[in-house]
Amino acid sequence: MCGHCEDYARTVALLGDLALYGHLPGADRTFIETVGTSLAASLPEPPPGFLPPGYDPNDGPDYPGQA
Repeated sequence: MCGHCEDYARTVALLGDLALYGHLPGADRTFIETVGTSLAASLPEPPPGFLPPGYDPNDGPDYPGQA
């Protein structure tokens, strides 16, 4: 796996682990918000071929408060 792919996959895995941690009783919400925001901000662009052909990250449902 290329270095860029490894960085992307590692960051996604860390975000997943953080999400699982957030469901544990007594999880530290301040830690989750701080680390989650930092991880999300550091997430690099996905490497070519990592996402399925034709995938558009901007295509999807509107979130509450967005139109």
